Amino acid sequence: MMGRYVARRLLQMIPVFLGTTLLIFLMVYSLPGDPVAGMFGDKGADPATLAKIRHDLGLDLPLWQQYWNYMTDIILHFDFGTQIRNGRPITDVLGEAFPVTLQLAALAFAFELVFGIGLGIIAGLKAGRLADNAILIFTLLIISIPVFVLGFIIKMVFAFELGWIEPNVSNDQLVSEMIAPAIVLGGLSLAYVARLTRTSMAENLRADYMRTAVAKGLPRRRVIGVHLMRNSMIPVVTFLGTDIGALMGGAVVTERIFNIKGVGGLIAESITRREGSTLVGLVTILVIIYLVTSLLIDLLYAVLDPRIRYA
Repeated sequence: MMGRYVARRLLQMIPVFLGTTLLIFLMVYSLPGDPVAGMFGDKGADPATLAKIRHDLGLDLPLWQQYWNYMTDIILHFDFGTQIRNGRPITDVLGEAFPVTLQLAALAFAFELVFGIGLGIIAGLKAGRLADNAILIFTLLIISIPVFVLGFIIKMVFAFELGWIEPNVSNDQLVSEMIAPAIVLGGLSLAYVARLTRTSMAENLRADYMRTAVAKGLPRRRVIGVHLMRNSMIPVVTFLGTDIGALMGGAVVTERIFNIKGVGGLIAESITRREGSTLVGLVTILVIIYLVTSLLIDLLYAVLDPRIRYA
């Protein structure tokens, strides 16, 4: 049954992947401006030179044919094309940017996982008490502060005022330098995880199976750790699964603030320079990450709740 479910989900991913990449492709290449002319800046170039470059890059073809060639190169050769500005293969550019953002996203994910679930458990077990109210106020404060404001506050206070961190991340991308950006990137998600965990646990504490487990005389540690936690984590795991892709794509602001040369900075630079091939390649990888994590999260449901069966 599990194999059939996985096969069906994989087949469902195909139209989703094609549809999202087509939409992204059309949106990117409908942006105003000429990326080829932009290569020469204010100097300009003669029309023959511009036409030759467009022909070499395939930009003079109809849009549907450009998309067909793009998808064919990805599927058959895992080739995302070349950058317009310097002719570098997109795979090389992605290979440099993705490990940096992956490290940042992993730290942010660990931060929101540990502290978000931890605060949510405390608030859920202490529902209506002082600790619960304090955590709810704290998470509401985090949710209310935009990411770029939180980033500048942390940078100004801890880098310029206290000198505890470096204002910008060096080219070595040390783990110690990534902690502050990871807190900024994962702060909003931490608040959502904490509130979601708290709500789910507070609801399940009043469920019949919890009263039955307590009436049977089971140890409190087993009641909370096995019965309560496993059922309360299902909506939290759903959010965390979708948040992995969001952390990868949402690092644009954070990476710009801390001068991190990752996917976020590359996306911002690609939009500015109208590097359509680079931008489409980056977003295509993010789409694949979303689809894969969504499948893994669905399979994880059966581990958390044995009652779930896949047809």
